[in-house]
Amino acid sequence: MRIAVLGAGGIGGYVGGRLAEAGLDVGFLARGRHLDAIRQNGLRIRSPHGDVQLADAFATDDPGEIGPVDLVLFTVKLSDADAAARSLGPLIGTNTRIVTLQNGIDSKSIIGRHVEAERIAAGIIYLAAYITAPGEISNPGGVHKLVIDDLGGDKVMTDFFDACARSIAIDATPTDEPEKTVWGKFIALVAFSGVTAISRLPIGAVYESPETLAFMRQLLVENVAVARASRLDFDASHVDTTIDLFAKQPYGQKSSMLVDLEAGKPLELEWLSGRVHSLGRELGIETPANSAVWAALSPYRNGPPNSQV
Repeated sequence: MRIAVLGAGGIGGYVGGRLAEAGLDVGFLARGRHLDAIRQNGLRIRSPHGDVQLADAFATDDPGEIGPVDLVLFTVKLSDADAAARSLGPLIGTNTRIVTLQNGIDSKSIIGRHVEAERIAAGIIYLAAYITAPGEISNPGGVHKLVIDDLGGDKVMTDFFDACARSIAIDATPTDEPEKTVWGKFIALVAFSGVTAISRLPIGAVYESPETLAFMRQLLVENVAVARASRLDFDASHVDTTIDLFAKQPYGQKSSMLVDLEAGKPLELEWLSGRVHSLGRELGIETPANSAVWAALSPYRNGPPNSQV
C-alpha cells in the first residue's frame, strides 16, 4: 500500500512514521527546516510506546515526486487546507482515498472543493504529537486513537485499517457515522484548546484549579448546545465523559493551539472557538465562554500582534 502524508508535522509525521515502521511505502510532504532534516537524517519518533529512527524516510515538497498513491493522509493545519487540497492532483489515482485527520468540522468540505467527495474519509485522532526539532516528532504518551469513515467497506480503507492494526500505537477504528464522530471530537477539542490556550496551562494544571476546570466545563456545555442545535445527537452526559477522558491524559499535555501560541505561530482559533462563537450567533445559542476565548486570543490568530514581534 502506498501512502502520502500531506503535512508531515506532529500528527502526520507520527502516524506516517508508524506506518512506515510497519513496512508500508510512505512518502512525506513537508517544508522548510523540517524537510531538510528528514532528507539529511531521516525521521525520528520519540515516544513511550517506542522510539524509531526512519533513516531512509522519503520526504519532498513536490507531490509530483511521489505520484499517485492508494491513500493520502491529509494532516495540514486548517489555515493551509485549501492550498494543500489544490495540490492533491499528482497524488490522485483511480482509487485513491483521502483520510483527513484535521481539527474542526470543516475539513471535508474544504477538500471537497477540489476532489470528489466520495474519495474523502473524514476522521478524527486523539493523539498528542509535536515537532520538537527539525526531523523529530515527540509523543508524550496517552491515547493514540483514530476513528475514520470506512466509506461503506471500501477496499482501500479496509487495507488501511489492516495496516494500522499491524503498526505500533495506532488504534484505528472504522465508523459509519463520520459526521457525529467529527462533531464529538470538535466538542472536546474546542474546550481543550480553548482552556489551555487562554490559561497557558497544560491539562494537568487545569484540573488542579477548580475555577479553570469549571471554565472548561462551561466550554463543553456550550459546544454540546451548539451541536444539538445543529441536529447532532449529543446529550449532557457527553460533557462528563469528556471531562473524564481529559483527566486521563498526561499532566503536561498541551493542545496544539497552546503549542502554536507559545511558538508564535498562527492559530486554528477561527475553526475552533471562533467557529462555536459564529455558530452560536447563527443558531441563537449563547456561547459566553467560547466568545471570551475568541475575543481574548483573536489578536494572536495570525501570529503574535505587531507590538510583541
